Amino acid sequence: MFMYVFSIIIIVLSNILYNISSKSIPQKANPFSSLLITYLTGTIITIIGFKFYKTDKGFFQSFQDLNWTSVALGFGIVGIELGYLMAYRSGWDISIGSLVANIILALILIPIGILFFKEGFGINKIFGIILCIIGLIFINKK
Repeated sequence: MFMYVFSIIIIVLSNILYNISSKSIPQKANPFSSLLITYLTGTIITIIGFKFYKTDKGFFQSFQDLNWTSVALGFGIVGIELGYLMAYRSGWDISIGSLVANIILALILIPIGILFFKEGFGINKIFGIILCIIGLIFINKK
């Protein structure tokens, strides 16, 4: 139960830091220079974290269990980061841009979860979808 709650706390706190940082990157800064520093920082943190994650496999052996998904995740992460940076530079408010992106993401992931991961779908999800769509309309109405 601890990890169930703690993992969401990490996601929320990290997303707060992520969005504030993305919104605060100087407008003149090359987005790819920013991403390079971001990933160098992430690499250092990951190397440090690797030392604390106890496993029976060594550093190089641990890569044997990986597949194409780690590379795909890399593309996804760069796309997310570049997308947020460009969204904020184009004028999205920090309070709205992330919300709109995440609602649309949730609406797209529902059928993916049902079709590819055999997740359940009930009446409560239908109501949730309707509320999300209504929310998108209201939040973007000027």
